[in-house]
Amino acid sequence: MAGSVLAAQLYSCREFTQNIGDVEDTFKKVKDIGYEAVQISGFGPVDPKQVAKLVSDVGLTVCATHMGWNLFQEDLDTVIETHKLWNCTHTAIGGIFDEAYASADGVKRFLDELAPVAEKLAAEGMDFSYHNHNHELVKYHGKTWLGMLYEQGDPKQLKAEIDTYWIVAGGGDPVEWIKMCAGREPLLHLKDMCVTRTREQRFAEIGEGNLNWPAILQAAKEGGVEWYIVEQDNCYDRNPFESLAISYNNLREMGLS
Repeated sequence: MAGSVLAAQLYSCREFTQNIGDVEDTFKKVKDIGYEAVQISGFGPVDPKQVAKLVSDVGLTVCATHMGWNLFQEDLDTVIETHKLWNCTHTAIGGIFDEAYASADGVKRFLDELAPVAEKLAAEGMDFSYHNHNHELVKYHGKTWLGMLYEQGDPKQLKAEIDTYWIVAGGGDPVEWIKMCAGREPLLHLKDMCVTRTREQRFAEIGEGNLNWPAILQAAKEGGVEWYIVEQDNCYDRNPFESLAISYNNLREMGLS
């Protein structure tokens, strides 16, 4: 394991990970920034074995991944094999977007489908986390979809990967959600939000927006977060590596290392 708890979510650099040469360059750039760990997501059709070699050569840790829910359902053996290649125990999905799950009954459907998947992952020493956007904060019968998910889901089978930006975008308080998921949150997505004069909500580098980082980081520490993963969905006119560097340096100043 890396000595640092900070990781870069490489979805932030997805335009630079579509072939193996670009993956190598990206690994080197995030390593040069100071990150010792990465979350793999948004890669093009690259060979997992080549990725594993590059991870070793550059000296990075793959702390987690994002893969599609369909892969867990249809090709779990390959998911497991890939995570073993990368020495990664934290699997995750970026969310559920299928309208078939968009209800209180949909929560149960997802958890029923997850149970055998999580059981097989656990047998291989792996866990499964759910990463939220804002649509999971839609309410059904007075309860949010995400709240029902964690209320009904077995913590042994379902972990949380709270995304701070998307919780705020959904009208929630990331501190409260992190506290709610204490003990079952190995992964946390750190993402800031700023607002423009035209009232546009925009992604921002950590510490450059309006989120309450002292409270968020304290709740994460108390909740047992293992990896603090920096992601920025849109860097606008800024190079994503520059954005990752700003976030990294600001988090170091906040006391994370």
